[in-house]
Amino acid sequence: MGILDQIFDSNRKELKRMQKKVEQILALESRYAAMSDDELKGQTPILKERLSQGETLDDLLVDAFATVREAGSRILGMKHFPVQLLGGMALHEGNIAEMKTGEGKTLVSTLPAYLNALDGHGVYIVTVNDYLAKRDSAWMGQLHEFLGLSVGLVVHGLSFQEKNAAYACDIVYGTNNEFGFDYLRDNMAGTKAQQVQRELNYAIIDEVDSVLVDEARTPLIISGSGDKSTKLYALANSFARTLKEDDYIKDEKAKSVMLSEEGIVKAEKYFNLTNLADMENMEIFHNINQALHANTLMLKDRDYVIKDGEIIIVDEFTGRLMPGRRYSNGLHQAIEAKENVKVNRESKTLATVTFQNYFRMFKKLSGMTGTAKTEEDEFQTIYNLNVITIPTNKPLIRQDLNDLIYKSEKGKFMAATEEVKRRHATGQPILIGTISIEKSELLSGYLKRSGIKHNVLNAKHLEKEAEIVANAGQMNAVTISTNMAGRGTDIVLGEGVTEVGGLHILGTERHESRRIDNQLRGRAGRQGDPGSSQFFVSLEDDLMRVFGSEKIQGMIETLGMDEETPIENKMLTKGIENSQKRVEGRNFDIRKHVLQYDNVMNRQRELIYQQRQEVIDGKDMENEIWSMTEILINAYVNMFTGEGQYYDDWDLAGLTKHLESNVLPKGRVALPEKPESREVLVEAILAECRKVLEEKKEILGLEQLQNVERMILLRTVDAAWMEHIDNMDQLKQGIGLRAYGQNDPVKEYTREGFDLFDDMVLRIQEDTVKYLFNLNIKIVPAEEANKSVDFDQMKTNENEIEGKPTGPASAQNKVGRNDPCPCGSGKKYKKCCGA
Repeated sequence: MGILDQIFDSNRKELKRMQKKVEQILALESRYAAMSDDELKGQTPILKERLSQGETLDDLLVDAFATVREAGSRILGMKHFPVQLLGGMALHEGNIAEMKTGEGKTLVSTLPAYLNALDGHGVYIVTVNDYLAKRDSAWMGQLHEFLGLSVGLVVHGLSFQEKNAAYACDIVYGTNNEFGFDYLRDNMAGTKAQQVQRELNYAIIDEVDSVLVDEARTPLIISGSGDKSTKLYALANSFARTLKEDDYIKDEKAKSVMLSEEGIVKAEKYFNLTNLADMENMEIFHNINQALHANTLMLKDRDYVIKDGEIIIVDEFTGRLMPGRRYSNGLHQAIEAKENVKVNRESKTLATVTFQNYFRMFKKLSGMTGTAKTEEDEFQTIYNLNVITIPTNKPLIRQDLNDLIYKSEKGKFMAATEEVKRRHATGQPILIGTISIEKSELLSGYLKRSGIKHNVLNAKHLEKEAEIVANAGQMNAVTISTNMAGRGTDIVLGEGVTEVGGLHILGTERHESRRIDNQLRGRAGRQGDPGSSQFFVSLEDDLMRVFGSEKIQGMIETLGMDEETPIENKMLTKGIENSQKRVEGRNFDIRKHVLQYDNVMNRQRELIYQQRQEVIDGKDMENEIWSMTEILINAYVNMFTGEGQYYDDWDLAGLTKHLESNVLPKGRVALPEKPESREVLVEAILAECRKVLEEKKEILGLEQLQNVERMILLRTVDAAWMEHIDNMDQLKQGIGLRAYGQNDPVKEYTREGFDLFDDMVLRIQEDTVKYLFNLNIKIVPAEEANKSVDFDQMKTNENEIEGKPTGPASAQNKVGRNDPCPCGSGKKYKKCCGA
């Protein structure tokens, strides 16, 4: 069995199956080593030819992997280990390969990337930041380019031409953010030439748990500036500061807060309202809730920092700053008001997608990480991905010691400082993990007072990150870090460190997610190196305080504790792990529930983007637009003939006026005086519509008219879709209240969401027909040679094409279809004058 002896879980059978192919690849080693460089490069066209003759990628796997393995040895000085071949197969088959830190995941990705790029449909290799994308494309790209494949890089700040060239390559390295934003920009483009991405074929996601779990629900948003005043945020913040603890109910487990009955009374008095729950007070209510959230649940130097007068979010899982990201639904503005920095206007969402939904669009998906087994249920349920644990190349000899549990945070930090002193005296390097910037600086104070020289790595001190990480494994090094040192970090041991026990990991708090703790532990003991790890925990830590079970509390009371004496107990350590499992399960349930809502919007997005793409791809829209015209004319005739059986019961004057306002130009509506039937009436109007279109065709020519039709349709679709995003967001914000009426909020959201979608489709039809028939065509003087079109009716901001849209310029004064009708009837506009 060899290397398989390390694995005793459910994937043993899979590894045993793949091991047969590993042996076939290894058997080819001498044959490929004997090839000249030109002969090795020549394997790529040979493999492509075999594909064209009907063989599959699976048929080519052994030869392709053997080719990459030899190329890795020659170009990078690294020959893939047998376990790395297993990892490559797991990725090629559309799985998640769980590989311990230091096992060379970056090199593993070259195997499936090369194999899957042979069919010409493209491979995306997804990293979590620009630095890793640049590093890996330059480093591993050498291997692919040696074998004749093209390699592209997609990071923030590239020009359109640079991106276009990158996406045309066989293998593209880039970040999850940039890939997602380019997808949205492509679906806002006006022509095929303005799109950069190819088909979503195959993606290999590095740090897959970070992208598909931690950031799964992060919405990528392209937005334009909104027009709401920011004064209410400051007012709501002032009110929130007046509240005492009995004025609100805070649930730290659910990360939610709401006014109590006492708080509602205070709010009504403060804002001079009769009933805070009235519909007209919903905006004030929403702002109060966000101000309350900002003041009671969001902490400076844990959730965000203030930098150059701006609120910058800190990533909970990586500890890194996220410039450009903003909390949604006014929470970011509430924090700005809380911290007394400039409050920016809420933006208007023009296009949005979550990572969860973007990556589920790929034909094949795979990923790699050091920590995935704890989230295996989620990967299988949401993404249909199995986790295969790959054995280590050398046995893992790191010592993972039991947690030490203290009564208070102060006692914990004092004990951690003493432990650092003891180990530092031997020269052993120590990496101390903290869960926030605030805690890293607090512990730094303890070490300074004890005279221990150390480095601090957190999002406030990024300048020397590479240098600090490079030195963290040297003799006598003491490094305090947030989760920043948890991912993609290779800490190399210095001379003599092996003899003093290798790198020691000291965790100062358990994270809600076991994966984050495992990532920290994984910094030590790579590739058979010695190392050790231990967590220091206190009863005042967030995890213990909020999620610690009664059982743990009972055990602690039984054992008895003073301020400085720790308890080291296997049952307690197990109890803490069970608390983490409960939190993980709870978070998964929340993500699953929210996904049910997301799926409704995602299905609608796919329909709109698919139809939009057909227009961009050059589909002839003449029949489509004529069909819209027939539907509308029939609807308008029915509207003004009502129940009447004969023409003298019909409102023909009203019909004429409506047609002149919505379809035909003034003076072009000539209804029969005494139409025999509705059908005769409809046909007379459609005949005039045909004439108008024929006249436009005569002036413009067929090709130019088709271009105009496509442009009008794209503009109306985009304007309607932007408004629909807003409507769906408003629907979702209030839908939870339906549960009080014994209605399932998800079912209600699905039903009403599709009603809104139908309204949007109707609006697209109306606006498209209206703009086309009322198009004012001006012919440019003959010396300018070409005919051009002046879109008097269309006032859409041209920035849309650049991916920086701000929405229709006329939107400010427009009455929304779901707004109250300005005539004062009390009905929605679409049910009244907007009908």
